[in-house]
Amino acid sequence: MDIVRIPLGEWIEGGLNWLTSEYSVVTRSISHFTKIGINSLNDGLMWLPQWALLAMIVLLCWRVSSYRLGIGAALGLALIWNLGLWDPMIETLTLVVIATLVAVAFALPVGIAAALSERLYRLSMPILDFMQTMPAFVYLIPAIPFFGIGSVSAIFATVIFSMPPAIRFTTLGIRQVPVELIEAADAYGATRSQKLFKVQLPLSLPTLMAGINQTIMLALSMVVIAAMIGADGLGSEVWRAIQRLRPGDGFEAGIAVVILAMLLDRLTQSLRRSRR
Repeated sequence: MDIVRIPLGEWIEGGLNWLTSEYSVVTRSISHFTKIGINSLNDGLMWLPQWALLAMIVLLCWRVSSYRLGIGAALGLALIWNLGLWDPMIETLTLVVIATLVAVAFALPVGIAAALSERLYRLSMPILDFMQTMPAFVYLIPAIPFFGIGSVSAIFATVIFSMPPAIRFTTLGIRQVPVELIEAADAYGATRSQKLFKVQLPLSLPTLMAGINQTIMLALSMVVIAAMIGADGLGSEVWRAIQRLRPGDGFEAGIAVVILAMLLDRLTQSLRRSRR
């Protein structure tokens, strides 16, 4: 018995074609301004001498966390510099920073709204489950028709891929605020906005920082994968090593990715502990 095949792929492809044709002006504008932001941050970081930027990062790690993290950052960044991967590391850091800022800017309002509305919470959770279980490579597919090959498509795919943890942790943090404190705020006549900004958000800040930490880690992993669609950085070094069958170069770039990931992770965890 033959079963009629649902043309799901054709529907999705047709929808993407319609969106790219109808909103090409919008996507071109977004691509233009995003490219300006990427180039400006890249040029600013690369304008600084390597030793000066290294010293600034080490000082930041020491002030935010401890001297141990400062020493580890100095050794790790010195190794990246010695391997000749400083510029790709800066390009990767630029993409991660921009993608994280955009993802958090979208995720915080959505997470707050989902925490305050039970209906929106029930609607958003299955969508977030779907987004988090979708393979990372799939997010590269719609990025290309919208923004073409390059770093802008990488930013688009990275933002979509890394947003769910920030939304989840924002919602979780606000919903876990003790009911007694909410009732105390109500008893003192606090408005809804006062309860949000003076009670719920400050008390949920450590959980929010955990969500931002996860967003940064996912953004870094996606930026590396996005080298397949022309994104610059350490991911392109790994991809180039695979294409040229140079395992040594690939491992060097991979070690640089690990160092950058550990540095960002320790920094955000230190900020989370200080906020707690």
